[in-house]
Amino acid sequence: MKISEQRDGARPRARGTERSLARRAELIAIGRKLFADTSYDALSMDDIAKQAHVAKGLIYYYFQSKRGYYLAIIHDSVADLVGFAASGAELEQLDRVHRTMESYLRWAEHNQAAYRTIVSGGVGFDAEVQAIRDGVREAIVATIADGAYGRTDISPMARMGLFSWVCSVEGAALDWIDRPALTRAQMRELLVKTLGGAMRAIEELDPAYPTPTPARRDA
Repeated sequence: MKISEQRDGARPRARGTERSLARRAELIAIGRKLFADTSYDALSMDDIAKQAHVAKGLIYYYFQSKRGYYLAIIHDSVADLVGFAASGAELEQLDRVHRTMESYLRWAEHNQAAYRTIVSGGVGFDAEVQAIRDGVREAIVATIADGAYGRTDISPMARMGLFSWVCSVEGAALDWIDRPALTRAQMRELLVKTLGGAMRAIEELDPAYPTPTPARRDA
């Protein structure tokens, strides 16, 4: 399922007026600020309502539960991340990769609690959070494949090479936000260069997917 479809599916069923949608969006915006650096368990519904300056019942009205509210917040923020990362098709290949990595790292840096939740798959086993994580992974793979090969329907070998790199990015970004010894610019450059290594390995194993010029050793 696409991220945009997940976000649309999280909207309340019989709350279609412009006013209610605007109010719901306002609550999500507030929640994104509250949960940016605070874990799910650290805030009670009473805390959320107090800090948001709204009645607790209003949050239940739109989201049914604390979990529903939190998932709506994650859906919304991740959709923004994926949308931005997938844009910029007019840029040169290397510039587009840099832009994608910059937006990814910036999002992880400014939404640390949510990022940890997504990458870890939620609290315990949370199928919906894992679906969000899988959607982000596939979106990044598709963005890189489109920029590198001009297509998203790539071979299993090429997909696995890019998918493995995306998973390594997750682990590296988790460590980075916990121990930010590198600047975001340094981290971005490191990840872009490791992507070049992954692409050279893909070409070696599947010559139908040549390494883009900026990532070639002889470039």
